[in-house]
Amino acid sequence: MTRFLRLITLALPLVLTSVFAGPVLAQSNPGPLRIEITEGVIEPLPFALPQFIAGNGANDAASDISRVIAADLIGTGLFREIPRSAHISPVTSFDSPVQYNDWQAINAQALITGSVTMEGGQMVVRFRLFDVFSEEPLGSGLQFVGSPENWRRMAHNVADQVYERITGEGGYFDTRVVFVAEEGPKNARLKRIALMDYDGANVQFLTDSRSIVLAPRFSPSGDRILYTSYETGFPRVYVMDLATVQRRPLDDLDGNMSFAPRFSPDGQSVVYSSEAGGNTDIYLMNLRTGQRTRLTDSPSIETAPSFSPDGTQIVFESDRSGTQQIYIMSVNGGEARRISRNDGRYGTPVWSPRGDLIAFTNQQGGRFHIGVMRTDGSEERLLTSSFLDEGPTWAPNGRVIMFTRETAGADGAPAIYSVDISGRNLQRVSTPGMASDPAWSPLLR
Repeated sequence: MTRFLRLITLALPLVLTSVFAGPVLAQSNPGPLRIEITEGVIEPLPFALPQFIAGNGANDAASDISRVIAADLIGTGLFREIPRSAHISPVTSFDSPVQYNDWQAINAQALITGSVTMEGGQMVVRFRLFDVFSEEPLGSGLQFVGSPENWRRMAHNVADQVYERITGEGGYFDTRVVFVAEEGPKNARLKRIALMDYDGANVQFLTDSRSIVLAPRFSPSGDRILYTSYETGFPRVYVMDLATVQRRPLDDLDGNMSFAPRFSPDGQSVVYSSEAGGNTDIYLMNLRTGQRTRLTDSPSIETAPSFSPDGTQIVFESDRSGTQQIYIMSVNGGEARRISRNDGRYGTPVWSPRGDLIAFTNQQGGRFHIGVMRTDGSEERLLTSSFLDEGPTWAPNGRVIMFTRETAGADGAPAIYSVDISGRNLQRVSTPGMASDPAWSPLLR
């Protein structure tokens, strides 16, 4: 097995490009603060985050927002919070000058300060980020404005900005995950499509539990999902508008099984599998015209298609070689090339948002793995190993993968886990109960 990501370096110049949803004043003064990851091992960067200053009755919100920002950063495995009990300098106002010596004394490399106020019925969250040892501000006068009900989103946006400035990579905290919520014994499992924040908060159920549902997938704009339902007695793909929770069948081909759908990068088409006459192939449907194009024509099972970010290619799984393997073909169909080369069976391939990697499920030696490989099949790396790991989905920055892990035994309780593409920081994602089939949204902002 070749080693993948032998050296990952995040020592990139700090970027202060404005990507805020609310009014912003930003200064482009990047400093030397960096995170470096080598051999998949990293010493988390220590940061200090005094509780944000509260104004106009925003005490609870200031505490909650500070807590969520810290949790977002710590959860990456790249950051470590210095306990507030160790802080020397109190922060009494948003504009207080920074006593760098006091923060250096406790080895804080980054300092995050902020305030939360209510102004005209809107919540205003301001924050500042400092490189403590270079004594440089990395952002000053930065703010988000929104409804008080959206305080968690504003906290996630602050964490995204801190993450982006220190790593040089895009953030992924202001996102949602659609998944299958499960309850009941394994032989009578009830399943519903559900939606939550990436960290498990704000769970919303989108379907009832009267039929089996599988594999929800977001549109590129995050306003729609695709999923497969067995409510008619056989699998059929549906499209749901998240604002209205109204849905419709993808096509009107009654009696044909359809499943494993995904949107194209422009959101105008859907690629999916359909069974006809005992044969399962991959089809492309234009959502505007309803035109349906068959992309594969093989006696084998072709399924789990996923677009490349530029929309020109599709990766999919097929057993045309006699075992389940991964192939890539043009979006127009035609000849496909096999890219999986090592031991075991491969399935559920998903193209990274960056376009450089493909995540997959691998089964070998009685174990299931989540892995990644280059788009030519080289530099394969298995990130996880368990009784059953399957169904990877990418964070929008292409650095973190969520997937389903199921435990052994009669109950077979599934849960959602995440892992860094270096194989570090494996952790369970909080859900209200059993959960499977996660799909990550694009950034909401």
